Amino acid sequence: MSITYHYATVAIAIEQLREKGFTEDFNLDGNYLVSQVGRFGDSDFEIAHVYFYEGESNPDDEATVYGIESGTGHKGVLVTGNDVFADNAESSIIKKLLHHNKPAE
Repeated sequence: MSITYHYATVAIAIEQLREKGFTEDFNLDGNYLVSQVGRFGDSDFEIAHVYFYEGESNPDDEATVYGIESGTGHKGVLVTGNDVFADNAESSIIKKLLHHNKPAE
């Protein structure tokens, strides 16, 4: 289960996660999350925290910051913009991220 937050900037969200021990930098690579510690498929990690950043004047400036914890205990940060979802809509990683992307109404 993830915890959802909203902060004014991406930098604040990342700082908050770093303070919670999320020190790895995760990136998307096809159908995997990758970092210096390894490569993780959609069943190899959980989303522990989600932070939303909304651009004030342009919806394209929206971003989501995820606190990711791998099954092996590695904790890190993944930052995505809206464009990543459109470009990779069929990816199982993207589907898992989208499940956590918007706060419950």
